[in-house]
Amino acid sequence: MNEIVVISDIHLGSNICQIDKLSKFLDNLTTQTLIINGDLFDSWDFRRLRKDHWKILKKLRQLSDKIKVIWISGNHDGPAELVSHLIGVEFVDEYIVQSGTKKIVILHGDIFDNFISKYPTFTKIADRIYRLIQKYDKFHKNEYYYSSLIKRSSKTFLRCSEQIADKAIDYCYNYNADTIICGHTHLALTKQKGSVHYYNSGCWTESTCSFITINFGKVEIKNE
Repeated sequence: MNEIVVISDIHLGSNICQIDKLSKFLDNLTTQTLIINGDLFDSWDFRRLRKDHWKILKKLRQLSDKIKVIWISGNHDGPAELVSHLIGVEFVDEYIVQSGTKKIVILHGDIFDNFISKYPTFTKIADRIYRLIQKYDKFHKNEYYYSSLIKRSSKTFLRCSEQIADKAIDYCYNYNADTIICGHTHLALTKQKGSVHYYNSGCWTESTCSFITINFGKVEIKNE
C-alpha cells in the first residue's frame, strides 16, 4: 500500500477525460491518502457531467469513508467548497506533508502561470482549440496523436512549463521544504534545482495518464 497517491487535472465534464482509465484506477487504488491536485472539474457547469462522471464522484465519496482524500483547488474548479462537503473530502489551496525525512509541498501550480494572468482571453481561446483537436484526435489511429504532438513541440508551452517549474522550486525554498509537486501543465516531469526537487503529476486527459506515489520520502511518477 502506498503512503500517498497524487493525481491531478482530471477535468470531469470534458469530452477528453479518460473516464474509463480513471474508474479502474480508483477501483484498484491502494493508499492511505489520495490527493487530487487541482482541476477535478473542467468547469463549474455541472450540466456537462455525464453519468459516468457522476459515478467518479460517487467513488470518491466511497473512498473518503475509508481513506483520507484531499482536494486541492485548481484554476478550473471554481468555488468547490460545497461539492467537497458532498463528496466528503477536504478542500484546500495547498497541502504540506512530512514523508520520511522529506517535507513536501503540494499545490496545483496555476499561481506560477503568468501567461494566464497576462493573456486570459487568448488562453481561453487556445484552450478551446486544443480541446477541439483532442476531441477529433480520437479518429486518428494513434489516439491523441496530434494534440500530444502540438503540446510537446510548442515552444511557448514548453517554456511555460519550465517557468512554472522554476517558480515552484523558488516557492519551495521559501517553505524550507525538500520537494514540491504541481499539476496544471498536464506534462508529467521532474526537475531538480539545488536541493529542491520538482515533480508534475501530469493529467488524465490523454492516452497516457500519470500519477505520483509518495512512500517514506520517495516520490515517483507512474503511468496508468
